[in-house]
Amino acid sequence: MTLACPTARAFLAQPQVPPLAPLDFAVVGLNHQTAPVEVRERAAVRTGDERVILEHLSHHAREVMLLATCNRTEVYLAGIEGDPVSAFEGAWGHALEGHLYVHRGDAAVQHLYRVAAGLDSLVIGETQIQGQVKRAWQAARDQHLSGTLLNKVAQGALAAGKRVRFETGLSDRVVSVSSAAVELAQAALGDLTRRTALILGAGETAELTLTHLRAAGVQDVIVVNRTAERARQLAEKLGGRACAAEYLHEVLPEADVVIASSAAPHYVLHGEGVRPALEGRPGRAMFLIDISVPRILDPDIADVPGAHLYNLDDLTAIVSRNLQSRRAALPHAEAIIREAACDLSRWYLTREAQLRRQPRRELALASD
Repeated sequence: MTLACPTARAFLAQPQVPPLAPLDFAVVGLNHQTAPVEVRERAAVRTGDERVILEHLSHHAREVMLLATCNRTEVYLAGIEGDPVSAFEGAWGHALEGHLYVHRGDAAVQHLYRVAAGLDSLVIGETQIQGQVKRAWQAARDQHLSGTLLNKVAQGALAAGKRVRFETGLSDRVVSVSSAAVELAQAALGDLTRRTALILGAGETAELTLTHLRAAGVQDVIVVNRTAERARQLAEKLGGRACAAEYLHEVLPEADVVIASSAAPHYVLHGEGVRPALEGRPGRAMFLIDISVPRILDPDIADVPGAHLYNLDDLTAIVSRNLQSRRAALPHAEAIIREAACDLSRWYLTREAQLRRQPRRELALASD
């Protein structure tokens, strides 16, 4: 049995795609489209928990990959035993069914391919997700949870994502969550050159945020981190002042903008900490933008006079405006994804046909 799959150009001319072969493959998860940040953080993967979660999920499927970012938590399963939703909810101990999506077979393959290409991201075309998918696949391999099918699907997803980026221009001039946060600060405060910004965190997202703050003209940036050495390294690399987390409340009154991008497992700043900081700078508002999941800025900060609190879900308007200039690239990008998924289906059909013929060949040899 074969499946004729047209090229990407043919897909553009004829959007109707032949049905793909059913695969023993599924994805269950939630993202920014199905769940607000207060729900997404309930399914967040905290540092060090990946191995435990993968171990739990391995009782429900032979092959498992866990993909967790600030805007999504997804589990990919092959060789499934039981209900994927039950497996997902059991891993986090929460009833999340009203916010979960489940895709099976070819739909699950296309979903991962779209994710890896940045087509399912809050920021369409963003490039960080490619590395996140690669690391998720590597984590599955490290725990011997990635076999023939998951390896093939993950490889195909990364290749499709690379094609989309190089062939469509979708990632040209794309914003990131970090740059969108800085743009939000500019919309609120105007020129940032004379403003002081404070970054909570010193990881990859914090580094991107500092880079975008510098590009926006911010001269004074304070990097606050639980590990003072990490804060110092980032501040020295890109320019800024380092501060250990225990001294946050001493430097907070200086900040016009606070951008939180830490992986802390709890709130690190509350309304009771922001209130005295604002009292020490009368007439000057403070804009706090939390791009962490789970959030690390307590929602009660919004009740403090002079404090303006935002989270990831508030960046949607900025992201949508940025997409307008790149929207023409979307049809070609989607066509590449469908073509790549069709290639996977053809591989699967060929492999299954070979496996079905193999026992007959072995039987014939045994009877000679």
